[in-house]
Amino acid sequence: MRSDRQSDLSTQKERFDVIILAAGLGTRMKSGKAKVLHELGGRPLIAHVCRAARQLTPRTIYVVVGHQANDVEAAVRECAPDANLEFVEQGAQRGTGDAVMAAQDNLKSSREPLLVLSGDVPLVKAETLQRLLEQHQSSGAACSIVSIRLENPTGYGRIVRDETGKFLKIVEQKDASEAEKEIREVNSGFYCFDPPSLFSALEKVEPANKQGEYYLTDVPAIIANSGKKIQVYSHPGARELSGINTRAELAEFENLLRRRTIRTLMLEGGVTFIDPSHAYISADARIGRDCIIHPDVMIEGATVLEEGCVVRSGTRITNSRLGPNVTVKDHCVIVDSDIEANCSVGPFAHLRQNARLEEGSAVGNFVELKKTRLGRGSKSMHLTYLGDAQIGEHTNIGAGTVTCNYDGKKKNQTIIEDEVKIGSDTMLVAPVRVGKGSVTGAGSVVIHDVPPDSLVAGVPAVIKKRLGKTMGEEGN
Repeated sequence: MRSDRQSDLSTQKERFDVIILAAGLGTRMKSGKAKVLHELGGRPLIAHVCRAARQLTPRTIYVVVGHQANDVEAAVRECAPDANLEFVEQGAQRGTGDAVMAAQDNLKSSREPLLVLSGDVPLVKAETLQRLLEQHQSSGAACSIVSIRLENPTGYGRIVRDETGKFLKIVEQKDASEAEKEIREVNSGFYCFDPPSLFSALEKVEPANKQGEYYLTDVPAIIANSGKKIQVYSHPGARELSGINTRAELAEFENLLRRRTIRTLMLEGGVTFIDPSHAYISADARIGRDCIIHPDVMIEGATVLEEGCVVRSGTRITNSRLGPNVTVKDHCVIVDSDIEANCSVGPFAHLRQNARLEEGSAVGNFVELKKTRLGRGSKSMHLTYLGDAQIGEHTNIGAGTVTCNYDGKKKNQTIIEDEVKIGSDTMLVAPVRVGKGSVTGAGSVVIHDVPPDSLVAGVPAVIKKRLGKTMGEEGN
């Protein structure tokens, strides 16, 4: 849920642009995957940065891509479909300065402020970016830098000031003197620039090493030496502006995000966690008051649990909705599905691909639903596969039932109407319809439509007689 502050951010009218640097492979991740595509909280790292940036409604978000450019572009478009996006390719990865230079043709004539962000800093908040932009504009600076203070600054570029506190330069760890290494104020990698000053300075940056890399960290000193103003804003949240460079750091951030999400749900959402240290809840999930989450539960993506749900151990729920007072028993998998109020699922049930349980329905042990609607008050309690099916109200599906939905070329639909009793081990060979009030005998193979109020049995099943009443028997 967005805060009031975030809602205010979405209405800001400042004209400015954003560059997100996302071209690197990330060698310390020891991976063939571009670093910004590694996931945190179920989303690529760059998706978190894009989400923060787009809350400010910039004029354009430029994303500098390189390794796996097409995949990075797809990830950005998915997370920011309503943003004005431009993708700029950095042909050879020659440092952060070279990455920004790749966008020169798009921005060198701009007179609007330019935020420069890193695509691997997933916890950055939109409010922090907004403050940087506001302070940059009010100060009249050509370059504004966000700094943080660390007890152990090893590996970070130090902010070097003169005796009056005026900014002099950013010095990298490998180039720092012993005195400079003692500095605790470091560069976060977040900047706001006046574009003409930025690109003029970038033209003066010299290669920093034998690989011929050009560092953006050299730019503020060049701008300062030209007589223009540099502002440094110290930010108190070092963790918020920390980047992810290794899989160990990725795991640390995942744990931090998980604990933060669960704590908020307990303190502000009225949710009970039996063992908070053994539950995973997506930051995008919404969980209602008086829900109870047992240990070893994973709730992923944009899942919604309404009030009073109980989810027991070993269950995974992804991008699904559970209505009020739903009980999910142990070891279930629920993906892209919708469960209405007062339903029961499991144990060991699998719901997927737009499965839908209507109010008061139930599925039990080792039941799988795929693209299937189970009507109000209906039950399927044991060892059953229901695929591509529409099942009416107050119908009971016996143990071992299978909707045989695939004929070798395409998937076909099974329709079971209201108040039907499907006997154990029934095979329903789709496309087929079972009429209201009908009954199938145990072991039947149904290959033809069944009229209402009929009893069918056999292999293949045949209509034995017409029934004078609706069966409507209770479930197993």
